[in-house]
Amino acid sequence: MASADMFPNVSFSDVNAAASQEAAGKAVFGLDPASGAPRLSLVRPGAEQAFQIDLSDAQIFKLGLMEWLCVSGETEAKAGVEEKLFSRAIKVVLRTEAESKAFSLAFQRWKQQTISGKAGESLENGSIVACKSKFDTKIEASSAQMYFHYYGQLLHQQNMLQDFVRTGTYYAAVMENRADFEGKVVVDVGAGSGILSLFAAQAGAKHVYAVEASEMVEHAQRLISGNPSFGQRITIIKGKVEEVELPEKADILISEPMGTLLVNERMLESYVIARDRFLAPDGKMFPTTGRIHMAPFSDEYLYVEMANKSLFWQQHNFFGVDLTPLHGSAFDGYFSQPVVDAFDPRLLISQSTHHTLDFTSMKEEDLYEIDIPLSFVSSVGTRVHGLACWFDVLFNGSTVQRWLTTAPGSPTTHWYQLRCVLAQPLYVMAGQEITGRLHLVAHSAQSYTIYLTMSAKMWGVGAEPDGILQTSTAKLELKEPYYRLSQPQAYMPQDQQQLPLSSLQAQGSGQQMQDGLSPGITVEQERDSAAFTR
Repeated sequence: MASADMFPNVSFSDVNAAASQEAAGKAVFGLDPASGAPRLSLVRPGAEQAFQIDLSDAQIFKLGLMEWLCVSGETEAKAGVEEKLFSRAIKVVLRTEAESKAFSLAFQRWKQQTISGKAGESLENGSIVACKSKFDTKIEASSAQMYFHYYGQLLHQQNMLQDFVRTGTYYAAVMENRADFEGKVVVDVGAGSGILSLFAAQAGAKHVYAVEASEMVEHAQRLISGNPSFGQRITIIKGKVEEVELPEKADILISEPMGTLLVNERMLESYVIARDRFLAPDGKMFPTTGRIHMAPFSDEYLYVEMANKSLFWQQHNFFGVDLTPLHGSAFDGYFSQPVVDAFDPRLLISQSTHHTLDFTSMKEEDLYEIDIPLSFVSSVGTRVHGLACWFDVLFNGSTVQRWLTTAPGSPTTHWYQLRCVLAQPLYVMAGQEITGRLHLVAHSAQSYTIYLTMSAKMWGVGAEPDGILQTSTAKLELKEPYYRLSQPQAYMPQDQQQLPLSSLQAQGSGQQMQDGLSPGITVEQERDSAAFTR
C-alpha cells in the first residue's frame, strides 16, 4: 500500500460557503479506508470532520505561487429529493513555494492512480469533474471505444502479423541493430500482441515495458508468458501512454504507429507524447522518421468506375420515385472517399515529392494540421485524375539503417496505397507544370479531413509565369476510404507515352533513390545494387 503524503501546515477555505474563512490545518493524500480510492483530506486540528476530496473526479488550478484551487464533484440528497451533483471548490494555501510545488506533484501522483478507474461525468452547472487525459480531450469517446475494440481482437492482430513486409522489416531492423537494444530499457508504445516487445527482448533488452490500452493485453500476457526466456524481461502495462507512469526512463522506443497515409488513426501523436514522457535524452526511436510521398496519376478506368457509382441516382422511375434530385450529392459523396488499393506505378505521370516527419524532434501539435505544397512536371499529355500517396519509415539504427515502404511497385503491405480522385480531372501536356496543395486537418474521430487543390499552369511561349489554366479541388475523409482491393488491374491507355516502368518504380518509392531504400533493404545493399527494380 502506498504511504500517505502529508503537508502539516496549510490553510484552506470552502469557496462555496456563504461566509468563507480560512482555517489552519493539514493536507493528507492517502487511500480511503472503505473504498481504497485515492483521496485528499483537509483536516482542522481537533475537528472531527474534514474535507474529503475524491481524487478520481478532482482538478486543481493554480491561483498564485502558493495558492491552489481544488475542484471536485459532490452529491447532496435530502428526503424525497433526488440526489444532485454539484461542484465544490476548496482553496488551499501552502507556506512556501517548495511546498506548493510538492503539493501539486503529490496531487498529480495520487490522482494518476485513478485514471484507469471510473469515467468522469458532467456536472449540472456544466463544469467537468473528471480530469481527462490529453487523449480523451482530443478524441471523441465513441471513436476511441471502436478503435480499442478493433485492436483488441486477435483476427486484426493476425492481419498485421501476416503482413510479412511489415513484420519482417521490424524484425530485421531490431536484430541488425542489437547494439541499440542490448542491456537497454525499451518501451513498446501500443504493444498490441506484444510481438515487438518480444523482438526487443530477443535482441537483448534489459527490460521492456509494453504499454497497451485495449483488451489485447490479456492475449499479449499469455503470449509473453508462453515465451518465458524472453517474457521474464517484459512488463505489460494496460493504459494509454498519455496516462500511465513508468518506473524508469527508456533508452529506446519501439512502436508501429502508422496508419493509412501514415497519419490515419492519429497514433503518431501518442508516439510523440511517449517520447516526451518516457524517452531519456539521446534515446532512440524505432521508427525514427516518416515520409509521405505524392505524385499525380492518370487512371481513366478508376475515374469511370467512381463516376458510374452514382448512376443509380439518375433513375427517374424507381418504383415510381424520381431519384435524380440526389444524384449530385451521391456523385460528390463517392469522390469524397480516398481510394485504398495497390496500383501500377506506370499510372504515375510525374516524379514524386515527399513531406518528412521527424519523430525525434517534431511537436505533437505539428500533427494537428499538415500543409504540403505540390509541384510536379507532367511527363505525358493526359488527363490528371488526382493525387497518389504512399509512405515509408526509417529505422535509423546505429549499425544498419532500414526502410519500410508502401510504395507502388514494391511488395504490397496491409496499408496498400491511397489515391485522392478529382471529380473534375485536369488536362495537361508533356512538360506542363502541375501545382497545388495537400492540406490535412485532424479531427476528433482519430483521422483527418483532406483538402486537395491541383492546378495546371500555363505553359509554352508567352505563358505568364504564374498563370493558371485550370484548377480542381477535392475534400475527402480519410476515415471513410473506398477499399478497392479486389478490382481488376487498372486500365492503361495504349496511346499514352508513359515513363519507363523502371524509372517510375524508382520514383514510386518516394524518391528513395535520393536518400532512401527499396522496402526492407539496407543502405549497404542499396549501394551495391545497380538499379531499383522489382
